[in-house]
Amino acid sequence: MRFYLLVALISGVASFGASYAVYRLSKRFKLYPGIRDRDVHTSPTPRLGGIAIVFGVAISLAVASQISWFEGVYADAFPVIAILVAAAVMLGVGVLDDLYDLNWMTKLAAQLIVAWFLAWSSLQIVSLPIGIDNGISLLGPTGSLILTILAVVLVMNAVNFIDGLDGLVAGVTLIAGGVFFVYSYLLAIDTSQTAFNLASLLMAVLLGAVAGFLPFNWHPAKMFMGDGGALVVGLLLAVSTITVTGQINPASIDRSLLLPAFIPIALPFAILVVPLLDFGLAVLRRLRAGKSPFSADRQHLHHRLLDMGHSHFHAVLIFYGWTAVVAFGALLFLFVAWWWALSAIALGLVVCTAVTLAPLSRRKRVEAAAQSAMDAPADVARYDPLDAAAPPLDDEPDPDEAPASMISRGPRRAEETR
Repeated sequence: MRFYLLVALISGVASFGASYAVYRLSKRFKLYPGIRDRDVHTSPTPRLGGIAIVFGVAISLAVASQISWFEGVYADAFPVIAILVAAAVMLGVGVLDDLYDLNWMTKLAAQLIVAWFLAWSSLQIVSLPIGIDNGISLLGPTGSLILTILAVVLVMNAVNFIDGLDGLVAGVTLIAGGVFFVYSYLLAIDTSQTAFNLASLLMAVLLGAVAGFLPFNWHPAKMFMGDGGALVVGLLLAVSTITVTGQINPASIDRSLLLPAFIPIALPFAILVVPLLDFGLAVLRRLRAGKSPFSADRQHLHHRLLDMGHSHFHAVLIFYGWTAVVAFGALLFLFVAWWWALSAIALGLVVCTAVTLAPLSRRKRVEAAAQSAMDAPADVARYDPLDAAAPPLDDEPDPDEAPASMISRGPRRAEETR
């Protein structure tokens, strides 16, 4: 474990130093775009943090190659080189998009090519831990290729879609990636009698790089990771989960423990439940509107939390909470009885739901009291959902301080906040 801590520390220090350098250069040469309609921040901010993250990952992987304990990982160095090449390509595409706003077809084509390259480099989903006879299902070459490409592209876009608040992607990655590191570390020991494997190494260096960048991305952010950083983070998360499939030994799966046998499938989805949910909702929303699924809008989950009345900081913490509950809950199945794990998840979900909906309850109470007052207009709905979901306008007082006659402006407010 101490060698993983070492490479994570090296990655973090390198990323922190590179973040400072990139930030200074971006400010000096004004390497940042203007404010977009969907942006939450109000002043131009550099979006090149992905460069620092990739730098930290590359430096740490280079150092790890010189540590004898990782010689098994580097016995065939080509997959590691392929990962670095793929990360560099996605970083380049993301940086160009951050600076010049590439169209979605160009970005998707690059993602498909990179995903195919990784699959061609032997980084494929070759099996699934499900099956009737021996507890595992081997995939054919075509199925393995298609599933790998879909998984990589899906995770990259899912992570990129939630990159809308300061520290959101970085914090979610630290929580979810930390859980996955523990899982891959324990799985490697149980199935191969060695703790040193590519999945755990990738996750360790990614966690270090993201941690080193986070001080520059914490609210109020000095710098964003941009599409370049988010796509690379998604890429490394996807590759780490894909490489775990090669560690699963059918003989090691206890047939009497059905739920733990499905953890290799469930955990990768669990740690990415928030990005995947946001991605799925965004695709459905845009397709129903007749738009491209990759077109930008201001209706992501983090935007909705802000519109409900949460502050920027509270919205980020809520995302952290949902991620932690699902990720740690999935990991609990390996350590406790299934009913204890389900109970912990259920309790956590109830608490997260209550915290998430708290502003709506508060606004409802204020609204109900105001609209029940004697001077409330007769034609105003008693419970208007538009009022509950909309934050105060800049030119209007806070609902807690506003008189009854100014509280219920549902239709006008909805139009002005679109």
